[in-house]
Amino acid sequence: MKNTWNLDALYKGFDSPELQTDLSAIDRLNEKYLKWIEDISDKSIDRTKLIEIFLNYLIEDTTRLRRLQAFGHLSFTVDSRSEKATSLVSKIQSKQSELTEPMVVFKTLLKEVDLDELCSRSELIATHRFFLEEALASTKHMLSLNEEVLISKLKLTGSSAWETLQSKVSSQLTGTVVIDNKIENWPIMKIRNLAFSKDPQMRRLGYESELIAYNKHAEISAAALNGIKGEVLTVSKLRGFDSPLDETLWNSRMNREILSAMIGTMEDYLPVFRRYVLLKAKLIGHQGPMPFYDLFAPVSDLDQEFTIDEAKAFIIKYFGDFSEELSSFARKSFDNDWIDFEPREGKVGGAFCSNIPSIKESRILTNFTGKLKNVLTLAHELGHGFHGDRIMSESILNTTYPMPLAETASIFCETIVRNAVLKDANEDLALSILENSLQGATGVVVDILSRFYFESQVFETRKDHPLSVNELNNLMLDSQKKAYGDCLDPEYLHPYMWLNKTHYYYASRNFYNFPYAFGLLFARGLYAIYLEKGESFIPEYDALLKATGKMSIYDVCKLVGIDPTQKSFWKASLEQIKSDVDAFEAIVTAKTQ
Repeated sequence: MKNTWNLDALYKGFDSPELQTDLSAIDRLNEKYLKWIEDISDKSIDRTKLIEIFLNYLIEDTTRLRRLQAFGHLSFTVDSRSEKATSLVSKIQSKQSELTEPMVVFKTLLKEVDLDELCSRSELIATHRFFLEEALASTKHMLSLNEEVLISKLKLTGSSAWETLQSKVSSQLTGTVVIDNKIENWPIMKIRNLAFSKDPQMRRLGYESELIAYNKHAEISAAALNGIKGEVLTVSKLRGFDSPLDETLWNSRMNREILSAMIGTMEDYLPVFRRYVLLKAKLIGHQGPMPFYDLFAPVSDLDQEFTIDEAKAFIIKYFGDFSEELSSFARKSFDNDWIDFEPREGKVGGAFCSNIPSIKESRILTNFTGKLKNVLTLAHELGHGFHGDRIMSESILNTTYPMPLAETASIFCETIVRNAVLKDANEDLALSILENSLQGATGVVVDILSRFYFESQVFETRKDHPLSVNELNNLMLDSQKKAYGDCLDPEYLHPYMWLNKTHYYYASRNFYNFPYAFGLLFARGLYAIYLEKGESFIPEYDALLKATGKMSIYDVCKLVGIDPTQKSFWKASLEQIKSDVDAFEAIVTAKTQ
Protein backbone atom coordinates (compact mmCIF):
# COMPACT_ATOMS: atom_id res chain seq x y z
CA MET A 1 0.00 0.00 0.00
CA LYS A 2 1.37 3.39 -1.03
CA ASN A 3 0.45 6.79 0.39
CA THR A 4 -0.39 8.14 -3.08
CA TRP A 5 -2.99 6.80 -5.47
CA ASN A 6 -2.30 4.88 -8.67
CA LEU A 7 -4.16 6.05 -11.77
CA ASP A 8 -2.82 3.38 -14.15
CA ALA A 9 -6.25 1.76 -14.46
CA LEU A 10 -7.31 4.98 -16.15
CA TYR A 11 -4.16 5.73 -18.13
CA LYS A 12 -0.46 5.20 -17.47
CA GLY A 13 0.30 8.83 -18.28
CA PHE A 14 -0.68 11.78 -20.42
CA ASP A 15 1.31 10.36 -23.34
CA SER A 16 -0.04 6.81 -23.08
CA PRO A 17 -1.31 5.25 -26.34
CA GLU A 18 -4.67 4.45 -24.69
CA LEU A 19 -5.24 8.07 -23.74
CA GLN A 20 -4.25 9.24 -27.22
CA THR A 21 -6.65 6.71 -28.77
CA ASP A 22 -9.52 7.97 -26.61
CA LEU A 23 -8.67 11.58 -27.42
CA SER A 24 -8.75 10.75 -31.12
CA ALA A 25 -12.12 9.08 -30.66
CA ILE A 26 -13.69 12.11 -28.97
CA ASP A 27 -12.25 14.36 -31.67
CA ARG A 28 -14.64 12.54 -34.03
CA LEU A 29 -17.53 12.84 -31.58
CA ASN A 30 -19.68 15.05 -33.78
CA GLU A 31 -19.63 12.89 -36.89
CA LYS A 32 -21.94 10.10 -35.75
CA TYR A 33 -24.37 12.47 -34.02
CA LEU A 34 -24.70 14.62 -37.13
CA LYS A 35 -25.57 11.48 -39.11
CA TRP A 36 -28.07 10.49 -36.40
CA ILE A 37 -29.69 13.94 -36.51
CA GLU A 38 -30.01 13.65 -40.31
CA ASP A 39 -31.73 10.26 -39.93
CA ILE A 40 -34.46 11.79 -37.75
CA SER A 41 -35.90 13.55 -40.78
CA ASP A 42 -36.33 10.17 -42.49
CA LYS A 43 -39.77 9.10 -41.28
CA SER A 44 -39.19 5.58 -42.58
CA ILE A 45 -36.62 4.92 -39.87
CA ASP A 46 -38.23 3.37 -36.80
CA ARG A 47 -38.23 5.72 -33.79
CA THR A 48 -37.41 2.83 -31.47
CA LYS A 49 -34.27 2.11 -33.46
CA LEU A 50 -33.26 5.79 -33.45
CA ILE A 51 -33.58 6.02 -29.67
CA GLU A 52 -31.64 2.78 -29.18
CA ILE A 53 -28.86 4.06 -31.44
CA PHE A 54 -28.65 7.30 -29.48
CA LEU A 55 -28.57 5.52 -26.11
CA ASN A 56 -25.75 3.25 -27.27
CA TYR A 57 -23.82 6.26 -28.58
CA LEU A 58 -24.33 8.08 -25.29
CA ILE A 59 -23.25 5.08 -23.20
CA GLU A 60 -20.08 4.70 -25.27
CA ASP A 61 -19.17 8.38 -25.24
CA THR A 62 -20.10 9.01 -21.60
CA THR A 63 -17.88 6.08 -20.59
CA ARG A 64 -14.93 7.47 -22.56
CA LEU A 65 -15.43 11.10 -21.55
CA ARG A 66 -15.79 10.29 -17.87
CA ARG A 67 -12.63 8.20 -17.99
CA LEU A 68 -10.67 11.04 -19.57
CA GLN A 69 -12.26 13.61 -17.27
CA ALA A 70 -11.43 11.53 -14.19
CA PHE A 71 -7.78 11.23 -15.19
CA GLY A 72 -7.43 14.94 -15.85
CA HIS A 73 -9.30 16.00 -12.71
CA LEU A 74 -7.55 13.54 -10.39
CA SER A 75 -4.13 14.48 -11.80
CA PHE A 76 -4.95 18.17 -11.31
CA THR A 77 -6.10 17.73 -7.69
CA VAL A 78 -2.75 16.35 -6.57
CA ASP A 79 -0.71 18.73 -8.74
CA SER A 80 -2.61 21.90 -9.56
CA ARG A 81 0.44 23.23 -11.42
CA SER A 82 0.22 20.45 -14.02
CA GLU A 83 -0.31 22.09 -17.40
CA LYS A 84 -1.14 18.72 -18.98
CA ALA A 85 -3.88 18.07 -16.42
CA THR A 86 -5.35 21.55 -16.86
CA SER A 87 -5.25 21.18 -20.64
CA LEU A 88 -6.97 17.78 -20.56
CA VAL A 89 -9.73 18.97 -18.23
CA SER A 90 -10.34 21.97 -20.49
CA LYS A 91 -10.45 19.78 -23.60
CA ILE A 92 -12.95 17.37 -22.05
CA GLN A 93 -15.19 20.23 -20.94
CA SER A 94 -15.14 21.50 -24.51
CA LYS A 95 -15.96 18.07 -25.93
CA GLN A 96 -18.75 17.52 -23.42
CA SER A 97 -20.32 20.75 -24.63
CA GLU A 98 -20.50 19.22 -28.11
CA LEU A 99 -23.11 16.80 -26.77
CA THR A 100 -25.45 19.71 -26.12
CA GLU A 101 -26.87 19.86 -29.65
CA PRO A 102 -27.60 16.13 -30.02
CA MET A 103 -29.07 16.01 -26.49
CA VAL A 104 -31.46 18.86 -27.31
CA VAL A 105 -32.51 17.12 -30.52
CA PHE A 106 -32.89 13.82 -28.66
CA LYS A 107 -35.08 15.38 -25.96
CA THR A 108 -37.23 16.99 -28.63
CA LEU A 109 -37.63 13.56 -30.28
CA LEU A 110 -38.81 12.08 -26.99
CA LYS A 111 -41.75 14.48 -26.99
CA GLU A 112 -43.02 12.81 -30.17
CA VAL A 113 -43.02 9.16 -29.00
CA ASP A 114 -45.04 6.95 -26.67
CA LEU A 115 -42.51 5.92 -24.04
CA ASP A 116 -44.73 3.15 -22.68
CA GLU A 117 -44.92 1.54 -26.10
CA LEU A 118 -41.18 1.89 -26.69
CA CYS A 119 -40.35 0.32 -23.33
CA SER A 120 -42.53 -2.65 -24.18
CA ARG A 121 -40.64 -3.14 -27.45
CA SER A 122 -37.06 -2.54 -26.28
CA GLU A 123 -35.20 -3.86 -23.26
CA LEU A 124 -32.52 -1.17 -23.72
CA ILE A 125 -35.12 1.61 -23.60
CA ALA A 126 -36.92 0.01 -20.64
CA THR A 127 -33.62 -0.18 -18.74
CA HIS A 128 -33.19 3.56 -19.18
CA ARG A 129 -36.82 4.56 -18.58
CA PHE A 130 -36.06 6.90 -15.65
CA PHE A 131 -33.23 8.55 -17.60
CA LEU A 132 -35.59 9.11 -20.51
CA GLU A 133 -38.45 10.37 -18.34
CA GLU A 134 -36.09 12.85 -16.69
CA ALA A 135 -34.78 13.97 -20.07
CA LEU A 136 -38.34 14.46 -21.28
CA ALA A 137 -39.32 16.42 -18.16
CA SER A 138 -36.29 18.70 -18.63
CA THR A 139 -37.71 19.97 -21.92
CA LYS A 140 -39.96 22.22 -19.83
CA HIS A 141 -36.83 24.23 -18.98
CA MET A 142 -35.03 23.72 -22.27
CA LEU A 143 -34.21 26.66 -24.53
CA SER A 144 -33.90 26.62 -28.28
CA LEU A 145 -31.18 24.53 -29.88
CA ASN A 146 -29.05 27.56 -30.77
CA GLU A 147 -29.43 29.03 -27.28
CA GLU A 148 -28.48 25.75 -25.58
CA VAL A 149 -25.39 25.35 -27.75
CA LEU A 150 -24.38 28.97 -27.19
CA ILE A 151 -24.74 28.68 -23.40
CA SER A 152 -22.68 25.49 -23.28
CA LYS A 153 -19.88 27.16 -25.25
CA LEU A 154 -19.97 30.40 -23.27
CA LYS A 155 -19.67 28.47 -20.00
CA LEU A 156 -16.22 27.31 -21.09
CA THR A 157 -14.98 30.90 -20.99
CA GLY A 158 -17.32 31.89 -18.17
CA SER A 159 -18.17 29.86 -15.08
CA SER A 160 -15.87 26.92 -15.90
CA ALA A 161 -12.92 29.28 -16.38
CA TRP A 162 -13.72 31.11 -13.12
CA GLU A 163 -13.97 27.78 -11.29
CA THR A 164 -10.58 26.64 -12.63
CA LEU A 165 -8.98 29.96 -11.68
CA GLN A 166 -10.32 29.79 -8.13
CA SER A 167 -9.20 26.18 -7.72
CA LYS A 168 -5.68 26.91 -8.98
CA VAL A 169 -5.21 30.05 -6.90
CA SER A 170 -6.63 28.58 -3.70
CA SER A 171 -4.69 25.30 -3.91
CA GLN A 172 -1.43 27.15 -4.53
CA LEU A 173 -2.02 29.76 -1.82
CA THR A 174 0.62 30.05 0.86
CA GLY A 175 0.87 32.11 4.02
CA THR A 176 3.49 33.12 6.54
CA VAL A 177 3.58 31.77 10.07
CA VAL A 178 5.94 32.73 12.85
CA ILE A 179 7.24 29.69 14.74
CA ASP A 180 9.90 30.16 17.46
CA ASN A 181 10.62 33.68 16.14
CA LYS A 182 11.24 32.27 12.65
CA ILE A 183 9.10 33.29 9.68
CA GLU A 184 8.07 30.33 7.53
CA ASN A 185 6.01 30.09 4.37
CA TRP A 186 3.43 27.29 4.49
CA PRO A 187 0.80 25.92 2.07
CA ILE A 188 -2.67 27.05 3.10
CA MET A 189 -3.80 23.51 4.00
CA LYS A 190 -0.89 23.13 6.42
CA ILE A 191 -1.94 26.41 8.05
CA ARG A 192 -5.57 25.28 8.25
CA ASN A 193 -4.54 22.01 9.87
CA LEU A 194 -3.27 24.00 12.86
CA ALA A 195 -6.95 24.25 13.84
CA PHE A 196 -6.62 20.66 15.10
CA SER A 197 -3.47 21.30 17.13
CA LYS A 198 -3.38 20.38 20.81
CA ASP A 199 -1.63 23.71 21.50
CA PRO A 200 -4.17 26.58 21.86
CA GLN A 201 -1.57 29.13 20.78
CA MET A 202 -0.97 27.21 17.55
CA ARG A 203 -4.70 27.06 16.85
CA ARG A 204 -5.00 30.81 17.21
CA LEU A 205 -1.84 31.31 15.13
CA GLY A 206 -3.35 29.18 12.37
CA TYR A 207 -6.59 31.15 12.43
CA GLU A 208 -4.85 34.54 12.27
CA SER A 209 -2.37 33.40 9.59
CA GLU A 210 -5.19 31.92 7.55
CA LEU A 211 -7.19 35.16 7.52
CA ILE A 212 -4.12 37.12 6.42
CA ALA A 213 -3.38 34.58 3.67
CA TYR A 214 -6.94 34.63 2.37
CA ASN A 215 -6.85 38.38 2.19
CA LYS A 216 -4.13 38.01 -0.45
CA HIS A 217 -6.48 36.75 -3.12
CA ALA A 218 -9.87 37.78 -1.78
CA GLU A 219 -10.40 40.09 -4.76
CA ILE A 220 -9.70 37.25 -7.20
CA SER A 221 -12.10 34.94 -5.40
CA ALA A 222 -14.77 37.64 -5.21
CA ALA A 223 -14.45 38.19 -8.96
CA ALA A 224 -14.76 34.44 -9.56
CA LEU A 225 -17.78 34.14 -7.27
CA ASN A 226 -19.52 37.12 -8.85
CA GLY A 227 -18.87 35.80 -12.34
CA ILE A 228 -20.21 32.34 -11.51
CA LYS A 229 -23.27 33.46 -9.57
CA GLY A 230 -24.10 36.10 -12.17
CA GLU A 231 -24.08 33.49 -14.92
CA VAL A 232 -26.20 31.11 -12.84
CA LEU A 233 -28.83 33.80 -12.22
CA THR A 234 -29.02 34.66 -15.90
CA VAL A 235 -29.30 31.09 -17.17
CA SER A 236 -31.66 29.96 -14.42
CA LYS A 237 -34.06 32.80 -15.23
CA LEU A 238 -33.86 32.03 -18.95
CA ARG A 239 -34.85 28.44 -18.22
CA GLY A 240 -37.95 29.59 -16.38
CA PHE A 241 -36.95 28.72 -12.82
CA ASP A 242 -38.09 31.05 -10.05
CA SER A 243 -34.60 30.98 -8.52
CA PRO A 244 -31.30 29.06 -8.58
CA LEU A 245 -32.55 27.23 -5.47
CA ASP A 246 -35.59 25.95 -7.38
CA GLU A 247 -33.31 24.84 -10.21
CA THR A 248 -31.07 23.06 -7.72
CA LEU A 249 -34.04 21.28 -6.17
CA TRP A 250 -35.23 20.21 -9.61
CA ASN A 251 -31.77 18.87 -10.47
CA SER A 252 -31.67 17.16 -7.07
CA ARG A 253 -34.94 15.30 -7.75
CA MET A 254 -36.24 16.99 -4.62
CA ASN A 255 -38.99 19.50 -3.84
CA ARG A 256 -39.56 22.50 -1.58
CA GLU A 257 -41.76 20.46 0.74
CA ILE A 258 -38.90 18.11 1.59
CA LEU A 259 -36.39 20.97 1.94
CA SER A 260 -38.71 23.02 4.16
CA ALA A 261 -39.40 20.07 6.46
CA MET A 262 -35.68 19.38 6.84
CA ILE A 263 -34.48 23.00 7.23
CA GLY A 264 -37.31 23.82 9.64
CA THR A 265 -36.46 20.85 11.86
CA MET A 266 -32.76 21.71 11.79
CA GLU A 267 -33.58 25.23 12.96
CA ASP A 268 -35.77 23.79 15.73
CA TYR A 269 -32.75 21.86 17.05
CA LEU A 270 -30.17 24.68 16.86
CA PRO A 271 -30.29 25.14 20.68
CA VAL A 272 -29.08 21.53 21.05
CA PHE A 273 -26.00 22.18 18.92
CA ARG A 274 -25.29 25.50 20.61
CA ARG A 275 -25.39 23.68 23.95
CA TYR A 276 -22.72 21.30 22.67
CA VAL A 277 -20.44 24.15 21.49
CA LEU A 278 -20.72 25.94 24.84
CA LEU A 279 -19.99 22.69 26.68
CA LYS A 280 -16.87 22.17 24.60
CA ALA A 281 -15.81 25.77 25.18
CA LYS A 282 -16.11 25.19 28.93
CA LEU A 283 -14.17 21.92 28.69
CA ILE A 284 -11.17 23.53 26.98
CA GLY A 285 -11.09 26.48 29.38
CA HIS A 286 -13.25 29.29 27.99
CA GLN A 287 -15.49 31.17 30.39
CA GLY A 288 -17.96 32.17 27.70
CA PRO A 289 -18.68 31.50 24.02
CA MET A 290 -16.26 29.67 21.74
CA PRO A 291 -13.87 31.59 19.45
CA PHE A 292 -14.02 30.19 15.91
CA TYR A 293 -10.37 29.11 16.04
CA ASP A 294 -11.13 26.60 18.81
CA LEU A 295 -14.12 24.90 17.16
CA PHE A 296 -11.91 22.00 16.09
CA ALA A 297 -9.71 21.83 19.19
CA PRO A 298 -9.03 18.26 20.39
CA VAL A 299 -10.46 17.46 23.81
CA SER A 300 -8.41 14.33 24.54
CA ASP A 301 -4.94 12.95 23.93
CA LEU A 302 -6.70 9.95 22.40
CA ASP A 303 -7.68 12.30 19.58
CA GLN A 304 -4.13 12.62 18.41
CA GLU A 305 -2.32 10.04 16.35
CA PHE A 306 -3.10 7.25 13.89
CA THR A 307 -0.65 5.96 11.32
CA ILE A 308 -2.11 5.19 7.91
CA ASP A 309 -1.69 1.46 8.57
CA GLU A 310 -3.52 1.82 11.89
CA ALA A 311 -6.32 3.72 10.19
CA LYS A 312 -6.62 0.93 7.62
CA ALA A 313 -6.90 -1.79 10.28
CA PHE A 314 -9.30 0.32 12.32
CA ILE A 315 -11.71 0.90 9.44
CA ILE A 316 -11.59 -2.63 8.01
CA LYS A 317 -12.33 -4.10 11.45
CA TYR A 318 -15.40 -1.98 12.13
CA PHE A 319 -16.73 -2.12 8.58
CA GLY A 320 -16.63 -5.89 9.03
CA ASP A 321 -19.07 -5.60 11.93
CA PHE A 322 -21.65 -4.37 9.40
CA SER A 323 -20.92 -6.63 6.44
CA GLU A 324 -18.09 -8.59 4.88
CA GLU A 325 -18.75 -6.91 1.53
CA LEU A 326 -18.17 -3.44 3.00
CA SER A 327 -15.01 -4.59 4.77
CA SER A 328 -13.69 -6.25 1.61
CA PHE A 329 -14.35 -3.11 -0.41
CA ALA A 330 -12.33 -1.02 2.06
CA ARG A 331 -9.46 -3.53 2.01
CA LYS A 332 -9.44 -3.47 -1.80
CA SER A 333 -9.32 0.34 -1.79
CA PHE A 334 -6.30 0.36 0.53
CA ASP A 335 -4.43 -2.52 -1.07
CA ASN A 336 -4.91 -1.38 -4.67
CA ASP A 337 -3.65 2.17 -4.01
CA TRP A 338 -6.94 3.94 -4.63
CA ILE A 339 -6.23 6.55 -1.93
CA ASP A 340 -4.01 9.65 -1.91
CA PHE A 341 -3.50 10.32 1.80
CA GLU A 342 -1.30 13.21 2.90
CA PRO A 343 -1.26 17.00 2.32
CA ARG A 344 1.44 18.52 0.15
CA GLU A 345 2.03 21.70 -1.79
CA GLY A 346 -0.05 21.91 -4.96
CA LYS A 347 -2.57 19.34 -3.72
CA VAL A 348 -6.12 20.58 -3.21
CA GLY A 349 -7.52 20.70 0.31
CA GLY A 350 -10.30 18.71 1.91
CA ALA A 351 -11.33 15.22 0.93
CA PHE A 352 -13.41 13.62 -1.80
CA CYS A 353 -14.17 10.35 -3.53
CA SER A 354 -14.37 10.05 -7.30
CA ASN A 355 -16.43 7.06 -8.45
CA ILE A 356 -15.39 6.05 -11.97
CA PRO A 357 -17.89 3.73 -13.67
CA SER A 358 -15.67 3.66 -16.77
CA ILE A 359 -13.24 1.38 -14.88
CA LYS A 360 -15.62 0.29 -12.09
CA GLU A 361 -13.24 1.69 -9.47
CA SER A 362 -13.00 4.73 -7.19
CA ARG A 363 -10.24 7.09 -6.13
CA ILE A 364 -10.17 8.86 -2.76
CA LEU A 365 -8.30 12.02 -1.81
CA THR A 366 -7.71 13.01 1.81
CA ASN A 367 -5.37 15.32 3.68
CA PHE A 368 -4.55 12.79 6.40
CA THR A 369 -2.56 14.06 9.38
CA GLY A 370 -3.19 11.21 11.82
CA LYS A 371 -6.13 12.57 13.82
CA LEU A 372 -9.18 10.51 14.71
CA LYS A 373 -11.18 12.99 12.67
CA ASN A 374 -9.07 12.02 9.66
CA VAL A 375 -9.88 8.36 10.23
CA LEU A 376 -13.59 9.14 10.32
CA THR A 377 -13.18 11.24 7.17
CA LEU A 378 -11.49 8.27 5.52
CA ALA A 379 -14.40 6.02 6.54
CA HIS A 380 -16.75 8.69 5.13
CA GLU A 381 -15.01 8.76 1.74
CA LEU A 382 -14.83 4.96 1.60
CA GLY A 383 -18.60 5.05 2.06
CA HIS A 384 -18.84 7.14 -1.11
CA GLY A 385 -16.70 4.51 -2.81
CA PHE A 386 -18.95 1.71 -1.58
CA HIS A 387 -21.98 3.58 -2.93
CA GLY A 388 -20.21 3.70 -6.28
CA ASP A 389 -19.39 0.01 -6.04
CA ARG A 390 -23.07 -0.86 -5.50
CA ILE A 391 -24.27 1.25 -8.40
CA MET A 392 -21.62 0.34 -10.98
CA SER A 393 -23.52 -2.78 -12.03
CA GLU A 394 -26.03 -0.36 -13.58
CA SER A 395 -25.73 1.25 -17.01
CA ILE A 396 -23.49 4.31 -16.78
CA LEU A 397 -26.56 6.42 -17.62
CA ASN A 398 -28.18 5.16 -14.40
CA THR A 399 -25.24 5.93 -12.11
CA THR A 400 -25.75 9.66 -11.58
CA TYR A 401 -27.48 10.25 -8.27
CA PRO A 402 -28.65 13.64 -6.94
CA MET A 403 -26.58 15.65 -4.47
CA PRO A 404 -28.72 15.02 -1.37
CA LEU A 405 -28.38 11.24 -1.79
CA ALA A 406 -24.66 11.50 -2.46
CA GLU A 407 -23.88 11.58 1.27
CA THR A 408 -26.04 8.60 2.24
CA ALA A 409 -23.46 5.81 2.26
CA SER A 410 -20.59 8.03 3.38
CA ILE A 411 -22.26 9.17 6.58
CA PHE A 412 -23.72 5.70 7.14
CA CYS A 413 -20.17 4.27 7.06
CA GLU A 414 -18.87 7.03 9.32
CA THR A 415 -21.67 6.18 11.77
CA ILE A 416 -20.75 2.48 11.68
CA VAL A 417 -17.18 3.22 12.76
CA ARG A 418 -18.18 5.83 15.33
CA ASN A 419 -20.82 3.69 17.02
CA ALA A 420 -18.71 0.55 17.00
CA VAL A 421 -15.87 2.31 18.80
CA LEU A 422 -18.21 4.15 21.16
CA LYS A 423 -19.86 0.91 22.27
CA ASP A 424 -16.83 -0.37 24.21
CA ALA A 425 -15.11 2.93 24.92
CA ASN A 426 -13.97 4.11 28.34
CA GLU A 427 -14.86 7.64 29.42
CA ASP A 428 -11.87 9.32 27.78
CA LEU A 429 -12.29 7.50 24.48
CA ALA A 430 -16.06 8.08 24.60
CA LEU A 431 -15.40 11.79 25.04
CA SER A 432 -13.07 11.78 22.05
CA ILE A 433 -15.48 9.85 19.83
CA LEU A 434 -18.50 11.93 20.85
CA GLU A 435 -16.55 15.13 20.31
CA ASN A 436 -15.48 14.12 16.80
CA SER A 437 -19.00 13.04 15.94
CA LEU A 438 -20.66 16.15 17.36
CA GLN A 439 -18.05 18.39 15.79
CA GLY A 440 -18.93 16.84 12.42
CA ALA A 441 -22.68 16.97 13.04
CA THR A 442 -22.45 20.62 14.08
CA GLY A 443 -20.61 21.37 10.87
CA VAL A 444 -23.20 19.53 8.80
CA VAL A 445 -26.22 21.05 10.53
CA VAL A 446 -25.20 24.44 11.95
CA ASP A 447 -22.40 25.47 9.61
CA ILE A 448 -24.34 24.12 6.63
CA LEU A 449 -27.24 26.36 7.66
CA SER A 450 -24.87 29.33 7.74
CA ARG A 451 -23.70 28.43 4.23
CA PHE A 452 -27.29 28.02 3.03
CA TYR A 453 -28.19 31.44 4.47
CA PHE A 454 -25.04 32.95 2.94
CA GLU A 455 -25.56 31.57 -0.57
CA SER A 456 -29.22 32.60 -0.53
CA GLN A 457 -28.19 36.17 0.29
CA VAL A 458 -25.38 36.17 -2.28
CA PHE A 459 -27.82 35.27 -5.04
CA GLU A 460 -30.31 37.87 -3.83
CA THR A 461 -27.68 40.63 -3.71
CA ARG A 462 -26.03 39.54 -6.98
CA LYS A 463 -29.32 40.27 -8.78
CA ASP A 464 -28.61 43.94 -8.09
CA HIS A 465 -24.82 44.21 -8.30
CA PRO A 466 -21.51 42.34 -7.97
CA LEU A 467 -20.56 41.93 -4.32
CA SER A 468 -17.39 43.44 -2.92
CA VAL A 469 -15.04 41.55 -0.62
CA ASN A 470 -16.39 43.58 2.27
CA GLU A 471 -19.99 42.71 1.41
CA LEU A 472 -19.14 39.01 1.14
CA ASN A 473 -17.36 39.10 4.48
CA ASN A 474 -20.30 40.81 6.17
CA LEU A 475 -22.80 38.37 4.69
CA MET A 476 -20.70 35.48 5.96
CA LEU A 477 -20.45 36.98 9.44
CA ASP A 478 -24.21 37.61 9.55
CA SER A 479 -24.88 34.05 8.42
CA GLN A 480 -22.59 32.60 11.08
CA LYS A 481 -24.27 34.68 13.78
CA LYS A 482 -27.71 33.56 12.62
CA ALA A 483 -26.79 29.89 12.66
CA TYR A 484 -24.46 29.67 15.67
CA GLY A 485 -26.25 32.24 17.83
CA ASP A 486 -24.57 33.00 21.15
CA CYS A 487 -22.29 29.96 21.26
CA LEU A 488 -19.58 31.61 19.12
CA ASP A 489 -17.56 34.62 20.25
CA PRO A 490 -18.63 37.47 17.92
CA GLU A 491 -15.11 38.90 18.08
CA TYR A 492 -13.60 35.76 16.57
CA LEU A 493 -15.75 34.55 13.67
CA HIS A 494 -14.49 33.59 10.19
CA PRO A 495 -15.39 36.18 7.53
CA TYR A 496 -13.52 34.35 4.76
CA MET A 497 -15.33 31.02 4.85
CA TRP A 498 -16.85 31.95 1.48
CA LEU A 499 -13.36 31.79 0.04
CA ASN A 500 -12.41 28.57 1.82
CA LYS A 501 -15.33 26.43 0.61
CA THR A 502 -14.89 25.41 -3.02
CA HIS A 503 -18.56 24.41 -3.30
CA TYR A 504 -19.59 28.02 -3.79
CA TYR A 505 -17.65 28.02 -7.07
CA TYR A 506 -19.45 25.10 -8.76
CA ALA A 507 -21.74 26.69 -11.36
CA SER A 508 -23.41 23.35 -12.05
CA ARG A 509 -23.91 22.58 -8.34
CA ASN A 510 -25.39 25.55 -6.59
CA PHE A 511 -26.43 25.24 -2.95
CA TYR A 512 -23.98 22.42 -2.41
CA ASN A 513 -24.68 22.73 1.31
CA PHE A 514 -28.12 21.41 2.30
CA PRO A 515 -27.39 18.04 0.60
CA TYR A 516 -24.83 17.37 3.35
CA ALA A 517 -27.49 17.91 6.00
CA PHE A 518 -29.86 15.66 4.09
CA GLY A 519 -27.15 13.02 3.90
CA LEU A 520 -26.35 13.15 7.61
CA LEU A 521 -29.95 12.98 8.78
CA PHE A 522 -31.04 10.46 6.15
CA ALA A 523 -28.07 8.21 6.95
CA ARG A 524 -28.69 8.43 10.69
CA GLY A 525 -32.31 7.52 10.02
CA LEU A 526 -31.23 4.53 7.92
CA TYR A 527 -28.82 3.45 10.63
CA ALA A 528 -31.66 3.48 13.15
CA ILE A 529 -33.63 1.17 10.84
CA TYR A 530 -30.57 -1.11 10.60
CA LEU A 531 -30.34 -1.29 14.41
CA GLU A 532 -33.99 -2.29 14.48
CA LYS A 533 -33.89 -4.86 11.66
CA GLY A 534 -30.33 -6.17 11.91
CA GLU A 535 -28.80 -8.15 9.05
CA SER A 536 -32.12 -8.35 7.18
CA PHE A 537 -31.71 -4.63 6.44
CA ILE A 538 -28.43 -5.06 4.51
CA PRO A 539 -30.06 -6.26 1.22
CA GLU A 540 -32.58 -3.38 1.51
CA TYR A 541 -29.70 -0.94 2.01
CA ASP A 542 -27.83 -2.29 -1.03
CA ALA A 543 -30.99 -2.06 -3.13
CA LEU A 544 -31.53 1.52 -1.98
CA LEU A 545 -27.99 2.54 -2.96
CA LYS A 546 -28.37 0.87 -6.33
CA ALA A 547 -31.64 2.71 -7.00
CA THR A 548 -30.30 6.21 -6.25
CA GLY A 549 -29.39 6.82 -9.90
CA LYS A 550 -32.84 6.03 -11.27
CA MET A 551 -35.41 7.32 -8.77
CA SER A 552 -36.55 10.59 -7.25
CA ILE A 553 -35.54 11.26 -3.66
CA TYR A 554 -39.09 10.71 -2.48
CA ASP A 555 -39.27 7.30 -4.18
CA VAL A 556 -35.85 6.25 -2.85
CA CYS A 557 -37.04 7.09 0.66
CA LYS A 558 -40.22 5.08 0.11
CA LEU A 559 -38.09 1.95 -0.47
CA VAL A 560 -37.42 1.87 3.27
CA GLY A 561 -40.73 3.34 4.43
CA ILE A 562 -39.59 6.95 4.98
CA ASP A 563 -41.66 10.08 4.19
CA PRO A 564 -39.16 12.97 3.88
CA THR A 565 -41.90 15.60 3.73
CA GLN A 566 -42.72 14.99 7.39
CA LYS A 567 -40.74 16.76 10.12
CA SER A 568 -41.18 13.66 12.29
CA PHE A 569 -38.56 11.78 10.26
CA TRP A 570 -35.98 14.56 10.54
CA LYS A 571 -36.80 14.98 14.22
CA ALA A 572 -36.12 11.28 14.88
CA SER A 573 -32.66 11.63 13.32
CA LEU A 574 -31.88 14.83 15.23
CA GLU A 575 -33.01 13.20 18.46
CA GLN A 576 -30.17 10.71 18.02
CA ILE A 577 -27.72 13.61 17.90
CA LYS A 578 -29.41 15.18 20.93
CA SER A 579 -28.72 11.93 22.81
CA ASP A 580 -25.05 12.29 21.90
CA VAL A 581 -25.05 15.85 23.24
CA ASP A 582 -26.63 14.60 26.48
CA ALA A 583 -23.92 11.94 26.81
CA PHE A 584 -21.24 14.54 26.03
CA GLU A 585 -22.67 16.86 28.68
CA ALA A 586 -22.60 14.12 31.33
CA ILE A 587 -18.88 13.50 30.71
CA VAL A 588 -18.02 17.23 30.58
CA THR A 589 -19.93 17.86 33.81
CA ALA A 590 -18.05 15.07 35.55
CA LYS A 591 -14.70 16.40 34.34
CA THR A 592 -15.31 20.07 35.21
CA GLN A 593 -16.87 19.72 38.66
